[in-house]
Amino acid sequence: MNQVTVRSVGSLRGQIHVPGDKSISHRTLLLGCLADGDSEVRGFLPSADCLATLACVRALGIHVERYDVDKLTIYGRGLHGLQKPPGPLDCVRSGTTMRLLAGTLSGQPFDTVLTGDPQLLRRPMERIAGPLRGMGADVATTDGHAPLKIRRSVLHGREHTLPVASAQVKSAILLAGLYADGPTVVRQPGPARDHTELMLAAMGADIKTLGLDVTLTSGPSPLKPLDLTVPGDVSSAAFPLVAALLIPDSDITVEGAGVNPTRTGLLDVLDTMGARIAVNPRPRQGGEPMADVTARASDMRATQVSGDTVVRMIDEFPLLAVVATQARGTTVVREAAELRVKETDRIAVIASELQKLGADIEPQPDGFVVRGPTPLHGAVVDSHGDHRIAMALVIAGLVAQGKTIVRDTSCIADSFPGFVETMQRIGVPMT
Repeated sequence: MNQVTVRSVGSLRGQIHVPGDKSISHRTLLLGCLADGDSEVRGFLPSADCLATLACVRALGIHVERYDVDKLTIYGRGLHGLQKPPGPLDCVRSGTTMRLLAGTLSGQPFDTVLTGDPQLLRRPMERIAGPLRGMGADVATTDGHAPLKIRRSVLHGREHTLPVASAQVKSAILLAGLYADGPTVVRQPGPARDHTELMLAAMGADIKTLGLDVTLTSGPSPLKPLDLTVPGDVSSAAFPLVAALLIPDSDITVEGAGVNPTRTGLLDVLDTMGARIAVNPRPRQGGEPMADVTARASDMRATQVSGDTVVRMIDEFPLLAVVATQARGTTVVREAAELRVKETDRIAVIASELQKLGADIEPQPDGFVVRGPTPLHGAVVDSHGDHRIAMALVIAGLVAQGKTIVRDTSCIADSFPGFVETMQRIGVPMT
């Protein structure tokens, strides 16, 4: 679907599931292929980004069998079972695929090239290439970007102090650390997603976390196969939950969502804004916490976001900007310059598109300022090919008077296949 039309609505109600967590789905493939045996994965996210990882894993000689849409068996061949691909590995538009593969492939006895679509080729890659070179990896970027050329090399364990908290950089280092000749230590300035650490621990790796420091010691023991159900993606769950907060008389429950504390920054921020959100825990899966999350219509007030919270909600800022248009007072986001090097410059794009709807939003070098509450009016807006922007604009269209047309929405499949159908199930009038 290349564009979506949405109108304001009276109320939203229902209980829904959202697709599996994108970050965890990537990692089940990348670590499952390194396991010594067959991994069983349920709830895999069949998004465009995760399917790019699947294609790369298969090109590396790993057999992956899909049952239905979201069930996989990954026939792992151990740490040294990958094979030289027949050509460059196409990561399409997935930065996670490229960055985590770079770490894994740095320890292989063959040369590889990682490439992708023009959108991905614009994203910075020295942030992973530099630390990997520090371990002895031979990684060449193209003016700081992909394509990446990775040549066979011998890796050495070392300590890394990250200048900014980044789950992708940390994960690339840890995956390379599986092939290093000594301990690999990552020191973080703040919390970042810890899915890689949790999964490695569940697979029997010698990995320890002390505060913000993570230490991985490679050894002779193989990684054990996985057997898990991927939690619902909390970043995807955020869209129907926020819709419920902003639409009067609404009550929405997302069942089985992942609530890893490194990912729930938005829920914490919404709580400070007066959101009525209830979290009811479920049993963990592969070390990952899960819960049923309920949101009810709420009177929202402005807030300020900066510091460690930024990393814990880095994907949700376009949606927070939408919330801020309907909150009482001035919402300020700072220390979020990372948003400028995502699929788009998310600061510039969300500001310009929400302004078309009548929002009082000003972009800043490292964030934005939003004054609310502001009545929004229907308009024609554009995602610029960014899935998070596209879905955030749909939610904005729900509170705008009249008809809103969101263009270039096929990118939503990058992270939330079935988004339109899921929103329609809770009463959203969209086509």
